[in-house]
Amino acid sequence: MNKFFSFLLAACFCCLGTTLNAQQAYYRCSSAEHLKEQLAADPTLTQTMEAIEQQSTEYAQSSQSGSRAVVTIPVVVHVVYNTSAQNISDALIQAQMNQLNLDFAKLNSDASNVPSAFSALAANTNVQFCLAQRDPSGNPTTGIVRKSTTVTSFSTTDGVKNTSTGGDAAWDATKYLNLWVCNLGGGILGYAQFPGGPAATDGVVVTYTSVGSLTTPGSSAPYNYGRTATHEVGHWLNLYHIWGDDGTACTGSDNVADTPNQADENYGCPAFPTVSCSNGPNGDMFMNYMDYTDDACMNMFTTGQATRMNALFATGGVRAGLATSLGCQPVIVVGCGVPSGSTTGITTTAATLTWGAVANAVSYNYQWRTVGAATWNTGSTASTSVALSGLTQTTNYQFQVQTVCSAESSAFSSLVSFTTATPSTCTDIYESNNSATAAKVPALNTNLTGFITPSTDVDWFKFTTTTTGGTRVKVDLTNLPADYDVVLYKSNASTKLATGATSGTTSESVKYNITTTGTYYVKVYGYNGATSSTSCYTLKISTSKTNFRTIEGDNADEPTDRLIAEPVLKLYPNPASSKLNVEYLSTTNGAVKLSVYNLSGQRVMLTETEATEGMHIQSINTDVLSNGVYIFEVYNNGETQRQKFTIAK
Repeated sequence: MNKFFSFLLAACFCCLGTTLNAQQAYYRCSSAEHLKEQLAADPTLTQTMEAIEQQSTEYAQSSQSGSRAVVTIPVVVHVVYNTSAQNISDALIQAQMNQLNLDFAKLNSDASNVPSAFSALAANTNVQFCLAQRDPSGNPTTGIVRKSTTVTSFSTTDGVKNTSTGGDAAWDATKYLNLWVCNLGGGILGYAQFPGGPAATDGVVVTYTSVGSLTTPGSSAPYNYGRTATHEVGHWLNLYHIWGDDGTACTGSDNVADTPNQADENYGCPAFPTVSCSNGPNGDMFMNYMDYTDDACMNMFTTGQATRMNALFATGGVRAGLATSLGCQPVIVVGCGVPSGSTTGITTTAATLTWGAVANAVSYNYQWRTVGAATWNTGSTASTSVALSGLTQTTNYQFQVQTVCSAESSAFSSLVSFTTATPSTCTDIYESNNSATAAKVPALNTNLTGFITPSTDVDWFKFTTTTTGGTRVKVDLTNLPADYDVVLYKSNASTKLATGATSGTTSESVKYNITTTGTYYVKVYGYNGATSSTSCYTLKISTSKTNFRTIEGDNADEPTDRLIAEPVLKLYPNPASSKLNVEYLSTTNGAVKLSVYNLSGQRVMLTETEATEGMHIQSINTDVLSNGVYIFEVYNNGETQRQKFTIAK
C-alpha cells in the first residue's frame, strides 16, 4: 500500500474538527471530510487521484518546475443567499479577490511576519485570479452570480451547487474556478473539492462571514480576513493539510518536502517556535495557509507547495485547461454606444427629449421623472427624439436614454436636467407667421409682443407706407429675453434693406429714410437658435414723414443721413482668383441655382443646392475660369439676382 493511498484511507476515517479546543467556534475546514464522502460514493476516484499524484511527483522532479509562467484563473462567485446579510456586496467580493492575489503572490502585507527560520521557503506561487469578464457563452459578465434561496444553511453535501436543492449550478470547471459563498451550517468555514472529482461540483465553498481581506474584513473575527478562501483554494489546487490529517500520529504527510512534519492542526496564534513530532528547533509551520490558525496569523505558502500547484497547469495536468481559458478577457462590444441627450421646445407643460443617433441602434429606451422622484416614467422609440406633454409648469425634470442594439444594450446616458417654463404674462396674437407668405399686418406706431419658440421659430410682419402716414421707416426690437435679431426687407421680402444684429439681449433698431411708398417686411428671429417660451419681445414699427435719426448720425435734418440698402447679392473677393465667396438671400425653403456666365452669355458653371429661408454664404471654386469679367446669377423662388465679378490670377 503506497504512501498516498494510506493518506486517502486516513482521510476517510478522520473527521476534521474533532480536536477543536473549547474556545473554537468554527470548523476551520471540511475538505477532507468532503473527500471522504466522495471516495465512498465513487471508488474509481482513488485511481484518478493516484494518477494526479504521480503527475505531480514527476513534475516536481523535472526541470520545468524551476521556471513557471503566471497562470491567471477566471473566477465566478456564486452568491447564494437567504438573508440580506448573506447577499454580500460586490466591494467585499473584490476585496476577497485582492487578498487571494496578494496571498498567492507573496505580496500580502503581513508576509514580513514569517519567522526568519522559514522566510527562505516562502514562495510566490505564480497563480493569480480574476473575476470572470465573459461567461461560458462568451457574453460579458461581472463574474458575480446572485441567487436567492429558501435554504437557510448548507452542508458539505454540495446542495449549494445544484439549482434543484436551492443552490446555483457550476460553470464549466475546465475554464473557471467556481467559488460559492453561502451560509454554511454546523460552524463550517469552508470546504473544497480536490482535483479529480466530478466537474459538476468542482470548486470551493466558503461561508459568507469569512469573505474579506486584511483591509476590508468580513463580519466574523478571527476568520474574516479572507484566509478561508486562500486555504480552500489551496485544497482545490491539490494542497493537503500541513499535518497530513493523521490525528496526532506524526506519520501523515501533505506530500510536500519543505513543510515540517507536525502532530496536529494549530489554532489561534501560537508562539514561535511550537514544537511537535520532534520537529525542533523551529517546530510547526503554523503560519502556513494550510494550517488552522487565525486569519491574522496565516501568511505563507512554501516553494514545494507552489510546485505542487503549478503541476496542475503543466502538460497532462488535470487543471491545464484553466491556463488557456478566455474567462479573464473582456468581451469587446462594438457599435452600441451611449447616446448623448439634450432637450428642446421647453414650454410650461411640454418638452422634447432628443439625442444623437448611435450606429447599429435598433431602438432607444428613455426614462424621465421629476427631480427627486423615486420612480421613472419609461418608454421606447426607434426615433432620436420624443415629445413629452402634460408636464407641470416651473418644475425641474431629468431624463436618460439608452441604446438598444441587436445583441445588447448600452448603459444609460448621463442625466439631462431641464425646467418647464413659468407662464408668461405677455401674449403673441400673430402666430402663425413663420414665413414671408404668412406675414401678419400689425398696427403701426404701436408696441406689440411676440414669442420666439421653439428655436426654429421666425416671426414675419408686413406693412405698407403711404405719403399720408409717412414713407420713412423705423423698427425697434426691445425687451429681448435672448439674442434676437431683426431684418427689414422691401418688395415681397426679396430685397434686404437693413439688419439689427447686436449680440446678446441689447435692443435692436433699424431705420430706412427713403421717400418712396411701398410694402415692407420685418423678420424677427433668434440668433443661433436663441429662444424663450416664457418671455415676449417687444416690436414697434414706426413710419414718419421726416427722417428718423439714424445709426450714422444724430442730425435728423440732414436729408442725406439715411441708411443705404444692403445688396441682396454679395461677391467677394472681387477680383477673385481660385475661390469666390457668394452671399445671397433665399426668400423661401427650396432649390437654388448658382450660375456663372461669360460676357457672351454662355453659362460656364452651374451649382444646384437646397437652401432654407434666409442669408447664405457659399464658396465657389473658380480655378477653371480664365482671367476676365463674368456674371454671377442666383435663381431662387422665381427670382433672379445678378452681379458682375472679375477673375484675376
